Amino acid sequence: MKLQTSHVNQSNWKEIVVSSHLPDRLIKLKELAHNLWWVWNPEAFELFTDIDPKLWEATKGNPIVMREHLSYEKFEELEADQAFLQRLDKVYNDFQTYVNTPVDRTKPSIAYFSMEYGLCNILKIYSGGLGMLAGDYLKEASDCNVDMTAVGFLYRFGYFTQSLSMEGQQLALYEPQNFGNLPLEQVKDEHGNQLQIEVPYPNRIIYANVWKVAVGRVSLYLLDTDNDKNSEFDRPITHQLYGGDWENRLKQEIMLGIGGMLTLKKLGITKQVYHINEGHAALINLQRLVDLISEQGLTFNQAMEVVRSSALYTVHTPVPAGHDSFDEGLFGKYMGSYPAKLGISWDEFMDLGRENLGDHNEKFSMSNFACRMCQEVNGVSWLHGKVSQEMFQNLWKGYLPEELHVSYVTNGVHLSTWTASEWQRLYDKTFSSDFRKNQSNLKIWEGIYSVSDEEIWKTRTTLKNKLISYIKSQINETWLKNQGDPGMIVAMLEKINPNALMIGFGRRFATYKRAHLLFTDLDRLSKIVNNPLYPVQFIYTGKAHPADLAGQDLIRKIIQISRMPEFQGKIIFLENYDMQVAKRLISGVDIWLNTPTRPLEASGTSGQKAEMNGVLNFSVLDGWWLEGYIQGAGWALTEKQTYNNEAYQDQLDAATIYSLLENEIIPLYFAKNSKGYSPEWIEYIKNSIAKIAPRFTTKRMLDDYLDRFYFKLSTRHERMIADNFKKAKELVAWKEKMAASWDNIELRELNIPESLYTDSTVNSKHLINTVLDVKTADCKNIGIELVVTYHDDQKNEDHILDTAEFDLVKVDGTQLTFQLEYRLTKAGAFRYGFRMFPKNEELPHRQDFNFVRWL
Repeated sequence: MKLQTSHVNQSNWKEIVVSSHLPDRLIKLKELAHNLWWVWNPEAFELFTDIDPKLWEATKGNPIVMREHLSYEKFEELEADQAFLQRLDKVYNDFQTYVNTPVDRTKPSIAYFSMEYGLCNILKIYSGGLGMLAGDYLKEASDCNVDMTAVGFLYRFGYFTQSLSMEGQQLALYEPQNFGNLPLEQVKDEHGNQLQIEVPYPNRIIYANVWKVAVGRVSLYLLDTDNDKNSEFDRPITHQLYGGDWENRLKQEIMLGIGGMLTLKKLGITKQVYHINEGHAALINLQRLVDLISEQGLTFNQAMEVVRSSALYTVHTPVPAGHDSFDEGLFGKYMGSYPAKLGISWDEFMDLGRENLGDHNEKFSMSNFACRMCQEVNGVSWLHGKVSQEMFQNLWKGYLPEELHVSYVTNGVHLSTWTASEWQRLYDKTFSSDFRKNQSNLKIWEGIYSVSDEEIWKTRTTLKNKLISYIKSQINETWLKNQGDPGMIVAMLEKINPNALMIGFGRRFATYKRAHLLFTDLDRLSKIVNNPLYPVQFIYTGKAHPADLAGQDLIRKIIQISRMPEFQGKIIFLENYDMQVAKRLISGVDIWLNTPTRPLEASGTSGQKAEMNGVLNFSVLDGWWLEGYIQGAGWALTEKQTYNNEAYQDQLDAATIYSLLENEIIPLYFAKNSKGYSPEWIEYIKNSIAKIAPRFTTKRMLDDYLDRFYFKLSTRHERMIADNFKKAKELVAWKEKMAASWDNIELRELNIPESLYTDSTVNSKHLINTVLDVKTADCKNIGIELVVTYHDDQKNEDHILDTAEFDLVKVDGTQLTFQLEYRLTKAGAFRYGFRMFPKNEELPHRQDFNFVRWL
């Protein structure tokens, strides 16, 4: 018999999960780890970091995972370390004081809905600027004691992790999140069972688990469809952020809007204001309509009045791809049952999302629906507010764009999240004690001028060296992972120069962001980066959407250029742009570069983060920088578009960038004194911190939302719902009567004096009379106004010069006589017309009841 040399049966592994057991004296660490307050509190952050710096880095700054990997011996060591315990007690006491401060009941309560939130690097429920803004906003609401509850998704895979091949090809890796390793908890019902939300979809119910993230004092509820009750086709709804086809996108937006409202309802949470952060969440108002009709017995029109009075829609982009629209067939498949619930026809329902009523060729636009379902609409910078007025002007025909109620609040950034600890300590030492609660006070920030130039330079140098160390470690790690040529990596690392002027560019690689501008003239660029006396280096980072082939190609080209001998170590691309990379970059470079196509940068917040860290901006005057730029505190490319041809405009802008670098920026940076820094450069930094940074915090942003929208909405909403919706019902009854009679109103007379044509000189006065027959006594709330416009030949657009409302001077039965004495104030060629509109003191603005007739 032949002897067998191997005889092994099938392995039979069992799995056991061993959780760490914190000693009683350290139990406070668990509570601290499960509230994201530690993310923006430097003392709490450093407390976790100092427990085991290497393990902290290895776990990517995750206190939950780090705790599970600490040995029992390490716990014993910490428990015996009196200095550590004193730090722990102080941080914990500060935390308790913070979270137990009651909300400010003088401010309206807010429900906030967003598809993504950028809160910290380990919670992958964000992709870019929209998420960063939403995350910062929750943190600020917490800091300001605002009663806010937020709703979003807990993605199994989140947004993709970017990996780059040696050829520069972007690889999108979707890595699953282990929810047990994240700072969140599953919401339970009153019986201790996991809470599930039942969301109606065609012919089935889709179940969503609910998770809670504590963001300081703010609760963020996240929906998760990845559970056994759902089919294999429905479980992936919350797998990926912006993943899948249009059908999956619609399923996501139903879950966020309708499922989000059902979540709040099940939790017993009601708010005064409902804030939709981009159109993805627009369907919250559909569910609110359904509830008011089915539970309160309101009509569709009455329910609309109530819902609109408490709803705000924030639009974030003028780029068409950022506005989701669905084919009628697909939309009908999922939403076909809702018209019956609302008591309207299918076509009336579709019209809520169409630009042109009755146009059956139009898709259902979530942005249009949000505009129609919200009393207030805003863009995210002054310029974007103007662009949004033009973008949505066809929804409110009869008014020119600048007359619309669409307003703006310029985005800001959360100071404590994005300001490096070195700067925070300097600010706390220099500014007044109430600095953090009074961040928008420019007078306080002027204290930066009292800081010595040496201390400013030392702070900047410290952060720059940290960035360089980070870059070197990242390049090493990436090169080893991809098995790259070791000779090339050594050459690259040797050329990274801490004395160089370092310029950063980090953002989503959409083509309109124009990351390619710098590479328009490679010979000129080579001369800039290879000047031995004035070295310059560029650091690039960013992701392109997996479906954006043009953006991916741009990344590949930049990486290929960076590998050219003359650019090795002078142009560097860091892969996997996320919050961790962003924090290093925006605090460590000398200049933040931004070159979008005008006017497609709605706001942009990365440059604002740079401002907080003494980094100077060099950007197109678009988005926030149009408001922020101050001469002597940064640099700007004009907002004016010289060429309609994009290629020509790109060449001009590229030449301007090269020229400013060569003739202004580089000489200024290297005008160094005997102490190794340029006093003029430091003056730019001080100007930037004193005059720009305080105007772009989320504290100022939240104050603006309160002043411009939240107080106004909550006050009007309370009036609409009081006494069993009395005001809402009265206003709707008036609107219905006015709508029924509108077309019957007859213009009897319109007397324009001959002098308007024969004596139209500046300061001349002209009396205009008109008579209307409104036919019914119910329709006497009518206004008439003169509208004067001028034509902008350069843009081929008409704009409002002046409006003047007529006085009602006589009522004779159903005949109304109006009169206007108008004085001409400007010389030139103008057009004029007469506009009739309904009037009611309960209307928040004209577009709320958009009936207009030109006479």
